[in-house]
Amino acid sequence: MKRLVQALLEPARRAKGLLHQCRAERARAALLRRDMIEGVDPEDFEASLRDPTRYYLRSFQDFHREVPGAVRAHRTYFSKERRGFGEDAFHAMWWRLIRRYQPKTFLEIGVYRGQTISLVGLIARLESFACDITGISPFTSAGDSVSDYSEEIDYHDDVLRNFQHFDLREPRLVRAFSTEPAARDVIRECPWDCVYIDGNHDYEVVQADWRACADAAAPGGLIVLDDAGLTTSYRPPPFATAGHPGPSRLAEEIDRSRFRELLQVGHNRVFQKVVL
Repeated sequence: MKRLVQALLEPARRAKGLLHQCRAERARAALLRRDMIEGVDPEDFEASLRDPTRYYLRSFQDFHREVPGAVRAHRTYFSKERRGFGEDAFHAMWWRLIRRYQPKTFLEIGVYRGQTISLVGLIARLESFACDITGISPFTSAGDSVSDYSEEIDYHDDVLRNFQHFDLREPRLVRAFSTEPAARDVIRECPWDCVYIDGNHDYEVVQADWRACADAAAPGGLIVLDDAGLTTSYRPPPFATAGHPGPSRLAEEIDRSRFRELLQVGHNRVFQKVVL
């Protein structure tokens, strides 16, 4: 009976998905036709906290009009064949963030197919500074309560192929769940200049990842928390999302005496460790 109900509902789900896709494409096209949004300086990170929706829309425009062509080409590559998720505005965010802070060490939890870590490597090369990149991930189809992944991809080798595509130095890839001892040892091994938490989105795991990374972050270091915008005033356009409950809840629990919020671009929120 359950399968019959699902079969009967499938046409409606597909129609709903197509309608949403059409709305998203229309919204993207309309924003691209608009003049650049005035009154928002993309280099003024504080502006993103005052009006995250307006800042996000300007970041989307920046991606298509301001960031280097190599960064746009990187996004195009990962958008094809669903090599990566994310949103165009996030490439503009990483471009400005990595260029400004030039981290010597970068850690990502939850690598998927390597879009973010390869982008960081690409920006470091464009800006002519050295950045040691590490990724922690099971490199399997293991998901969480909000994510499902294909079982037909060798994720570890796929990441390396994607780095080779951009002629980037190979990252260090640690095959482990972030909560396993091997991963925790890597997190503790050095003060990280920048960490991206984009692994399991269930609250308990995000909380554990945050605690480990908060202790390991260098003074003045950055932690970028993915899918954490539900509890902010950000209202996404039809082609974007505000995140998931787990990371959003965790973001509201962060000790602001240890970390100050630096930047928000859509559901990505950036926190900087306070220098005591």
